[in-house]
Amino acid sequence: MTDEPSDPIHVARTQRAAKGLAAATLLVSIALTGCDDHAARTATRATLVRTMIVQPRDRESSATLTGEVQARFRADLAFRVSGQVVARTVDVGAHVNTGDVLARLDPAEQQADVDAAIATVASAEARLRVASATFARQKALIASGFTTRAVYDQAEEGLRTAEGVLEAAKAQLGSSRDALSHTVLRAEADGVITARNLEAGQVVPAAQPVFSLAQDGARDAVFEVYESVFLGQTDARHVTLALVSDPSVTATGEVREISPVIDAKSSTIRVKVSIKDPPAAMTLGSAVAGTVKARTQNEIVLPWSALTAAGRKPAVWTVDPKTQTASLKPVAVGAYEAGQVLINAGLQPGDRVVVDGGKLLSIGQPVTEEGDRS
Repeated sequence: MTDEPSDPIHVARTQRAAKGLAAATLLVSIALTGCDDHAARTATRATLVRTMIVQPRDRESSATLTGEVQARFRADLAFRVSGQVVARTVDVGAHVNTGDVLARLDPAEQQADVDAAIATVASAEARLRVASATFARQKALIASGFTTRAVYDQAEEGLRTAEGVLEAAKAQLGSSRDALSHTVLRAEADGVITARNLEAGQVVPAAQPVFSLAQDGARDAVFEVYESVFLGQTDARHVTLALVSDPSVTATGEVREISPVIDAKSSTIRVKVSIKDPPAAMTLGSAVAGTVKARTQNEIVLPWSALTAAGRKPAVWTVDPKTQTASLKPVAVGAYEAGQVLINAGLQPGDRVVVDGGKLLSIGQPVTEEGDRS
């Protein structure tokens, strides 16, 4: 059996396919060789970083907030009776002394009640005189046997009733006169009027506050403090105060009251600081700056650029001085401040931390140090 001659077209296609396969194989080999060389060069290439040696330092910080000078004792003043205001003698900011007249009500209604009470007392006194005479007569008659016991008892009861009516009438008269005196509102202590809620001609109900009086004497600096301030290691009892408008005016204070409730709107806590010997310039309503110093602590301070993350936890890159390779070390951050972070745990004195260039590092990668910041 003899072979048939090959088709020239088929032979040519076969040869071209073989050449193409050989060329592709050569290109893949070259590419793989190039990748291996690049990976090898990358693995051995050292990254330039800037480092610093960790050294814990004694650190003292402070917190400053702005507050307001207020009177320690304040009172809302109100009329004890209702009526129409006929006079107002003081305004906001006025200094008053104990007993000074602040406002007056129209006393016509209360004066009428006094007049009616006086008439009631006079009537009761007349009835008492009649009852006393009747009882005296019955007492003499029963001793002589010319009256009955029932009539005598009735006369005695009439006397006791008349005495009770007179006492009630006198009490009503006293109450009416007291109400009349309450148509005049007076200052109950020396101090400054800080608020006013009435005008002449206005009808005010009883017990509605119409003046606020800040009493003379002790002064407080009142601050709205964020809750986070209480979490720090601060000497929260002693506060240094300075007048915002004139920082040369200073005083010292001590925390005397911390509100147990957090304000729902501002998320702050009201703190009252007792001012020791307040200067005359620290008047009511003055803005003051209060500074609280933190206790000295031994802390590790790093710049923000040193901080990275290991998963969801904060971490820093450190350099092994023997192998000059990078490793990722988790840390515990105590506080974040402007431009720096405070590390509570995770680092030891003498550790070399990467503070610049850490974004390009991987675990075990060789590094070259530009210099250290100790």
